[in-house]
Amino acid sequence: MLTDTILFYIFAVLVLGGAILTITRRSAIHSAISLIVSLLGVAGLYLLQQAEFLFAVQIVLYVGGIMVLFLFVIMLVNLDDQAKLRQFNKQWAIALVAVALVGAQIGWFLYKGKDTFRIADVVAPGTPAGLGNVEQVANSLFSEYLLPFEIASILLLVAVVGSVVMAKKRI
Repeated sequence: MLTDTILFYIFAVLVLGGAILTITRRSAIHSAISLIVSLLGVAGLYLLQQAEFLFAVQIVLYVGGIMVLFLFVIMLVNLDDQAKLRQFNKQWAIALVAVALVGAQIGWFLYKGKDTFRIADVVAPGTPAGLGNVEQVANSLFSEYLLPFEIASILLLVAVVGSVVMAKKRI
């Protein structure tokens, strides 16, 4: 139990530290690598929750696939001109007020709805007995969500082809 707590804090620090570094780094490559660290922390949190399938999907799909694609696009597109432009307009006070308001709103919703956060011991209705986590995800994905799954795959394919076309024009 103590090891789970220590691992939780390690993974939480990875997630939060990677997320903060992702939005604060000036270099796009450093931001992408920080995002990879954050995604690895999320994968570790999935593993702690005994969701091995989501852990594997997080590693293979997001870290191994999408982030490598992001790094290739970042390296192919010339970002030197964009890096020289002024990206922020020094409105830190407005940003801090907005963050405080959103934080207060989230706190208020959590306070008002604290009784709704209960963990149910009952199995969800319609869940076939004897099926594991992976089988349930596969049945749901390929029966109820087949069309959105295929649309997402087509959009990813279009994004890859578009990035290759953009890179070819600049070479």
